[in-house]
Amino acid sequence: MSDDDRRVGTNGLRQAFDEMRFGARRTLNLRERLPSAADAAARAETWLRQQQVNRAEEVLIITGRGNRSFEGFSPVRDAVRRLLHVLKRRGVVAGHDEHTPGSFVVYLAPVTALWESPRRNRDRGAVSPERTPPSLNELKPETRLLLRRLAERALESLGLKQTEGFVEAEMLRQFGAIAAGIGDGPRRESRLRAALRAALEEED
Repeated sequence: MSDDDRRVGTNGLRQAFDEMRFGARRTLNLRERLPSAADAAARAETWLRQQQVNRAEEVLIITGRGNRSFEGFSPVRDAVRRLLHVLKRRGVVAGHDEHTPGSFVVYLAPVTALWESPRRNRDRGAVSPERTPPSLNELKPETRLLLRRLAERALESLGLKQTEGFVEAEMLRQFGAIAAGIGDGPRRESRLRAALRAALEEED
């Protein structure tokens, strides 16, 4: 058996184990469409935030190793690596490992880490403002109910009396932290509700 045959066999075996471990739903293959580094980072961030809400504990991101790029350097791989460090500071990622020279295993933080993470935007050296609606009444009733449940649990854990003023203030705080964590984009309130449900289940 030649060295090439051995490499093909080893790669096929690793791919089979990866499919068993992660499956299609927890694998992001950025190598397939050859995106730019910026597009790859944007796509990876959106995907990782959704995986966090889905409470996936670990996922696989395939970047490729850059064999076809200039001097064998992969801008996509470098962009994803930098993104993972940023998302760790923001409470989305708990950590990551190099799985192969062309892929990362990413360990996702619990949803509650979104508002437990530091509020400082280290990229700009300034505090990031929380995103809050002018009024909670602008949210759908289901969203407000989930926020209220989460706020009441937070106040209960702190031993604080649950007056209406305290509950509403805590609802606004929770909204600001989670909304900043899930980011903008389509179906934002739907994604917010999914994050709130996940946070409540984590608290059970």
